[in-house]
Amino acid sequence: MLRYHCLNPIANVGLDLFGDNYTKTDELNDAQAVLVRSAAMHDLELPEGLEAIARAGAGVNNIPLDKCADQGIVVFNTPGANANGVKELVFAGMLLASRDIIGGISWVLENKDNENVGKDAEKAKKAFAGCEIAGKKLGVIGLGAIGVKVANAATKLGMDVYGYDPFISVNAAWNLSRYVKHINNLEDIYRECDYITVHVPLLDDTKKMLNKEAFALMKDGVVILNFARDLLVDEEAILEAIKEGKVKKYVSDFANSTTAGKEGCIVIPHLGASTGESEDNCAQMAVREVMDYLENGNIHNSVNFPNCDMGVCSAAGRVAVLHRNVKGIIGKYTAVMGDNNINISDMTNKSRGDYAYSLLDIDSLVTDAAIEQLKGIEAVLKVRVIK
Repeated sequence: MLRYHCLNPIANVGLDLFGDNYTKTDELNDAQAVLVRSAAMHDLELPEGLEAIARAGAGVNNIPLDKCADQGIVVFNTPGANANGVKELVFAGMLLASRDIIGGISWVLENKDNENVGKDAEKAKKAFAGCEIAGKKLGVIGLGAIGVKVANAATKLGMDVYGYDPFISVNAAWNLSRYVKHINNLEDIYRECDYITVHVPLLDDTKKMLNKEAFALMKDGVVILNFARDLLVDEEAILEAIKEGKVKKYVSDFANSTTAGKEGCIVIPHLGASTGESEDNCAQMAVREVMDYLENGNIHNSVNFPNCDMGVCSAAGRVAVLHRNVKGIIGKYTAVMGDNNINISDMTNKSRGDYAYSLLDIDSLVTDAAIEQLKGIEAVLKVRVIK
C-alpha cells in the first residue's frame, strides 16, 4: 500500500484519481508522497521513505529543492494547470488600470443613499474616465504557459503584442500566435509598450528585474502588471516611479505592506489561480505525476531532476537510480548488474545540472544484494525498485 500526505487541502477531484493501492495518511513520516500548495517546507524534517513531492501549482519557493535532491526526493510542479485562471485575472487587472472602475464603484457606494445618484453619476463619471486597451502595445515578458495565453488573447482584443523570452520552449513557440512580435531585446519592450506584464520564474537573475533602471527606459504612463512573483519588481522603486508619473498604475497579485493602499497601486490578494477550475486542474496533474513516478518510475515536470519516461514496464523488473551527475557512474551500476548476473534489457539516463536519473529495465527480478551494492556506489542518492 502506497501512502500520501497532504500538507494543504487538495481538491478531491485529484485525490479521487488515486487507486485502491493508495491510502491517505495524516503522518508525514509515513508518506511516500506529499501533495502541497503553499505550506512552507524548508524547516521540515523530510522522512527517509519520502519519494516524491508534488506542488499543486507552478511556484516552488516553499520547497527546499536542493535538500530534496540530495535525499533523492523528486519534486514536481504543475505548469500550465492554472494558466487560464491567471490569464483572465491579468486582463481584469489591465482593465482596472485602464479605466478607473474601482474609483467609480467607490463613488456609487459613497452616494448610495442619494436619491439623485443616477443623475449625479452622469456629472461625476468624467472623473473616472479612462482609455481602451485596443490599439495599445502590450509587452509580455516570459512566454511560458501563462505568457503565451496572455499574448494570444491580447491579439484578439486588438492589442499590438510584443513577446520576450530568450528561453522559449518549442511547445510554447508552436502555440504562440503569429500576430505576436517576438522581441530579442528586453529594452525594446520597455521603450515601446504601454502595458508590461511579467511571467517569469523568480531566480537570482530575475529578482527585481523591473527596477529603477528599467522604469527609466519606459514610456511615461506605463502600466505594470505582476501576476508572477512580487520580488520580480523593485516595489520601492516603482512607488517612486508612480510619484514621478513614469508609471501610471502598478497591478500586483501579491498583497504586502509596501504597496497595499499606496497611490497608483492596485493590489489583489493572490487570486490568480484561485478558481475552482485551476485548483482542480492542479490537483489532477499533481496526482498523475506522483502516480506515474511511484508506479512506473517516470518523471514529468520535475523541478530538481530531469524528465525521464520509459512508459509502463513490460520487462521482469525495473530499477530507478537517482544520483549525482558525475562521470563514470553508469559503468559502475551496470557492472553491479552484470556481477549479479542480471541482464539490462533497456536503459535510459538523463541529467539536469548536478543531478541525474537512470531507469533500468531488467530480465529478472533484482536481488537485495544488487540493490545494496548500487546504494553503496559513491554519488548514488537513492535506489528504487519499481518492479
